[in-house]
Amino acid sequence: MHKYIYSIVTFFIFAIISSCGNQELKTNENSISENYTDDHIQVTQQQFAQSNMSLGKLSESEFPVMVSTSGMIDVPPENRAMVSATMGGYIKTTPLLIGDKVRKGQLLVTIENPEFVSLQQQYMEVNGQLSYLKAEYQRQQTLLAENITSQKNFLKAESDYKTGIAKYNGLKKQLGMLNISVAQVENGNISSVVTIYAPIDGSITSVNVSKGTYVSPSTAIIEIINNDHIHLELSVFEKDIMKVKKGQVVEFRIPEASKEVYKAEVHLVGTSIGENRRIKVHAHLEKEDEANFLTGMFVEANIITKTSKHVSLPSSAIVVIDNDSFVLLLDEKKENNYYFKQIPVETLDNYRNKTAFNSSSSFGQDAQFLTKGAFNLIGE
Repeated sequence: MHKYIYSIVTFFIFAIISSCGNQELKTNENSISENYTDDHIQVTQQQFAQSNMSLGKLSESEFPVMVSTSGMIDVPPENRAMVSATMGGYIKTTPLLIGDKVRKGQLLVTIENPEFVSLQQQYMEVNGQLSYLKAEYQRQQTLLAENITSQKNFLKAESDYKTGIAKYNGLKKQLGMLNISVAQVENGNISSVVTIYAPIDGSITSVNVSKGTYVSPSTAIIEIINNDHIHLELSVFEKDIMKVKKGQVVEFRIPEASKEVYKAEVHLVGTSIGENRRIKVHAHLEKEDEANFLTGMFVEANIITKTSKHVSLPSSAIVVIDNDSFVLLLDEKKENNYYFKQIPVETLDNYRNKTAFNSSSSFGQDAQFLTKGAFNLIGE
């Protein structure tokens, strides 16, 4: 009985060992690994396809010389308005919120102050006296011509009339600045409330008051920004400014909002050095109508000062190991096997997923390189 049990156990152990051995053999056959033969890296057709590898040839590409800088999205001064009151007063109504769009001439806030009533009252008084002063001036002018009155009386009438005109015009101008209708005042309609209107089209970006707040002429009540025309306001270091010229291409991105690269063109270069030894550079966007930027967004930009052509490969074909760069050159394809040589190269620059390297490397025009999957082979 014991001998029978021992035979069964021995059989199962042998079967398990045989199974593991076969499985290991299959795994080794199917794994993506390379064989090194005489400084070559061998890749089978099956491995090539399973790893989505691809081949490519050398190409000549343009690589720019760039000045790196930073800045912000901004608008011209005429597209930004800070609204304030001509005279102080208390906010009566403020119907708008940040983000609201307004049109030029639209009501923004109303302000109330008893002084507005006093100003209109003075205007009415001067307007009423002006007719009398004019008539008296004309009468004295006639009497003087007939030698009936003295020069003194004429000069006094003339002075009173001209003073009245000056007061009238001054008060009329003040009422106009307060958006108070002179015609309404002359009809006896006096109001203690004045209205402030939007000076430009745009969007409300800040509201610094609430109902009942007292504002003086120096108080910034509302800010309006029109984003119809936006531009880049860049800051370039003094050491780089001599390279920057009008008309150069600018590539920029909004790092906090998108990875997409946008284009602009240098429009103006500052002529004075500002803070931190930097000079302002003004650039216009290439596709401004399609942009959806907000004023004040931070940008990272590169100003392309010139370009040069270099022999290049896709960056995925270059593998860097311990600061040394290598490529895999296809030396031979035989019996569904690829044979690659690992060749060192001197890289120069990277731009848009392409890497330039020293053209002194002697490769034939028909030379093919592993452009996808090289890292997995060399890295191992």
